[in-house]
Amino acid sequence: MALIRWTPGFMGWERDPFAELERMRREMDRLMGAFFPTRGIGRAAGVFPAVNISEDTNNIYVRAELPGIKADDIEISIEDNSLIIKGERKIPEEGENVTYHRREREGGIFRRIISLPAKIDVDKVTATSKNGVLEIVLPKAAESKPKQIEVKTA
Repeated sequence: MALIRWTPGFMGWERDPFAELERMRREMDRLMGAFFPTRGIGRAAGVFPAVNISEDTNNIYVRAELPGIKADDIEISIEDNSLIIKGERKIPEEGENVTYHRREREGGIFRRIISLPAKIDVDKVTATSKNGVLEIVLPKAAESKPKQIEVKTA
């Protein structure tokens, strides 16, 4: 069935040539989705874990959401002014004869690389995990901190 839309135009009512193409595109997407589900391939990938990065005069703070991941399954390292968070999210299997109605929670190995805005004192970095939120405190190196320069009168 063809649906023709008429829109107000410069010289009265005109046919919208793109409305039908858009409707056909949506219908094709719906049909293709029925035959080729987008699970995995072709689906827009999210970034995991989600992070917030903030800083003050002395530290850079990275807070990452890692619900259900044990501290033993997280690996943190700093290489070339980048913070690397690696780990594995383990989702237990529901059973052999289970039919899913919706499956949005994914498991597997993840790796997140974050460029740091300043040099870090690597020996003083701390990380804690509480209620599914990993907090990493990265103290700035002395050369990265702002320095106050006194102006002398001559």
